Amino acid sequence: MVTIERKGGDRTMESEARGPDPRPDGGGGTPRGGRRATARLPYEGVWRFTAPAVDSSVPQARHAVRDLLARQGVPVTEDLAQGLLLIVSELVTNAVKHAALLSPTLAVELAVGAEWVRIAVEDDHPYRPTALETDHARTGGRGLLLVREIAREAGGVCDMEHTPSGGKVIWAVLPLHPAPLL
Repeated sequence: MVTIERKGGDRTMESEARGPDPRPDGGGGTPRGGRRATARLPYEGVWRFTAPAVDSSVPQARHAVRDLLARQGVPVTEDLAQGLLLIVSELVTNAVKHAALLSPTLAVELAVGAEWVRIAVEDDHPYRPTALETDHARTGGRGLLLVREIAREAGGVCDMEHTPSGGKVIWAVLPLHPAPLL
């Protein structure tokens, strides 16, 4: 069972989100060529929950994120929602499979701005995984590659960084509006 807490009260998304700039284009909260109003949209916020690093946390995290998106009224398309849920599944699975020995708990954070959504999974294991290239002989090991491709195709970004405690956080930011087709 996971309990989700809302972080930050009246603080802005920019001050709550992790990473150098959680917005995919460096200004996701500001409309092109204009200034953003100071009022927050009803769905903006940061939610964080912890879960044990066990297999059952994968579907629980996915369901918690899905339910949170619906409850907050985040304007996600079906494709974006499915991409976000796949990212959650892959990142939590990686933390369970590869970090549980040194990190018995993991944290999932969902941050939503006016025009972007960010999902992050944090654990206390210092190892930084790398995205493997496609190898048809392998049956696994491509989760991070999949996460990066989902983010890229949606017009977003994915990255990883160390935490002050020596662990890592892997995150993906996706725009709420579909990327234009070229």
